[in-house]
Amino acid sequence: MKTTTSIISLDEFLQLPETQPASQLIDGKIIKKIMPQGEHSRLQYKLCSTINKVAENNKIACGFPELRCILNDNVIVPDISVFRWERIPRTTSGRIANRFDLYPDWSIEILSPEQSQTKVLKKLLICSESGTKLGWLIDPNEETVLIVFAEQKVQLLSGDDTLPILPEIELSLTVNQVFSWLTF
Repeated sequence: MKTTTSIISLDEFLQLPETQPASQLIDGKIIKKIMPQGEHSRLQYKLCSTINKVAENNKIACGFPELRCILNDNVIVPDISVFRWERIPRTTSGRIANRFDLYPDWSIEILSPEQSQTKVLKKLLICSESGTKLGWLIDPNEETVLIVFAEQKVQLLSGDDTLPILPEIELSLTVNQVFSWLTF
């Protein structure tokens, strides 16, 4: 993630044009996300698809890739943001809103080779402080998943460990199953 050194406000940030890859605002600093590569892209697609197959079809929750979430004075763009169905912002006509001024229920980050694990973990901690119930930091290089729970308890999982999922989503995944998606 590339960071600017000057501090700007949330209002100033929201006036800036969108960027590709997305820019985030963390502690008043603009941080540009890294363009995803093969492993990252594959894991993001498979996780979002797998979650939505179970959760969206049953109107329980919905996973969104690269969705901008405004949390207090921070703007976070998790790799995947999962929102419980009743918390998805909607317009008066019932359509999904473009702006999400709230925390995701479950935030998933996938570490890219050139990313700092500490900086990505900070995003999950900001989400947790704002109300996010569950965070995952997936490290493809180590084949581990660091879990951040609502009370900011942290747990490192690997191998055949079962990954925690929002309780209303009937899905069971192990760390090995997630990383098996990288092998064709």
